[in-house]
Amino acid sequence: MNLTFTDTQEAFRQEAREWLKANVPDEPLKSFDTEEGFQQHREWEAKLNEGRWGMVTWPEDLGGRGCDLIEWLVFEEEYYRAGAPLRVNQNGIFLLGPTLMEYGTDAQKARFLPKMATGEEIWCQGWSEPNAGSDMAAIRSRADRDGDHYVINGQKTWSTRAVWADWCFGMFRTDPESERHRGLTFILVPLDTPGITVRPIPQLDGLPGFAEIFFDDVRVPVDCRLGGEGDGWSVAMATAGFERGLLLRSPARFQETARRLVELYKCHRASADRDPAVKAAVMQAWMDAEAYCLTTYQTACRMISGGKIGAEASTNKIFWSELDQAMHATALSILGARAELMSHAPDAGDVGNWLDGWLFSQSGPIYAGTNEIQRNIIAERMLGMPR
Repeated sequence: MNLTFTDTQEAFRQEAREWLKANVPDEPLKSFDTEEGFQQHREWEAKLNEGRWGMVTWPEDLGGRGCDLIEWLVFEEEYYRAGAPLRVNQNGIFLLGPTLMEYGTDAQKARFLPKMATGEEIWCQGWSEPNAGSDMAAIRSRADRDGDHYVINGQKTWSTRAVWADWCFGMFRTDPESERHRGLTFILVPLDTPGITVRPIPQLDGLPGFAEIFFDDVRVPVDCRLGGEGDGWSVAMATAGFERGLLLRSPARFQETARRLVELYKCHRASADRDPAVKAAVMQAWMDAEAYCLTTYQTACRMISGGKIGAEASTNKIFWSELDQAMHATALSILGARAELMSHAPDAGDVGNWLDGWLFSQSGPIYAGTNEIQRNIIAERMLGMPR
């Protein structure tokens, strides 16, 4: 892996930096877990698309720039450096988008990807069910074939962004006699279809970041199926690979958090150094963020050369989720009792959004497949250990 950027890559970085400097909002957008903030972020997605920055790796005719993964990582570095808003459509652009590129028909790509890039259609996931969380092979929601439609019945839960999303992608059991990962089909479902009920689930901060989705005789056209009938497990595993291994959590996100953590430590060094473990934790956080960055560049180079994301995606997921927790826990220890203040509290001062970040980091070892499940995958598929 060559760690020196080419002149073309540096020119791309400069172009991205200048556009972001000119277009990133001066004031932070409201949380996309509020209706107003959701709409603000949808408008930001449209603005990104106007500059063809919505998803730079997509083909130009679908709203992208035809960039490779190295250029995407460069863009992400500039994006987080500029303090740009988080992506409300991350389930679509980072997870479903690449899956559509691999498994979708030409008609499906033309139908879904442009509107995904503009933020006109926001996507949520339909993976987890009440008795099938990280164990997706235990899915029971049914999709029964009726001519040129599927009739869907069942329930999905913990669906991020589902409260105001437009579409849901998920797996449904199309063979009622099947068990485990067989007989599952990957289906795209418009959330305004009759028979769908979306019920918000409050997060720790009280905002509806998640939702339950109930399906009661919901009719969805067969052409909303992604991949073959009964092939849903293979399609979903490709999506999970993007989620755990590369696209969902770019290293720039954690490098920016590590940078902020170092600055926080410097501002509070006199009190922080009363506990030598704090300084060591700050240094470890910075090194781990850099290590994750280098590993991701290595993965990107391998994929550009024709490689695939395999079971090692599980190691990435464990690493970045636990790194996120450790960095925010260290920040709270530096701030002491003031860390309990929300950023808008009258006496918050410079506490920033560390508490918000810490609360969110607690979900990291759960979403994208719990870390316990990821350790099982590593043990069985990478180390060859028995079940």
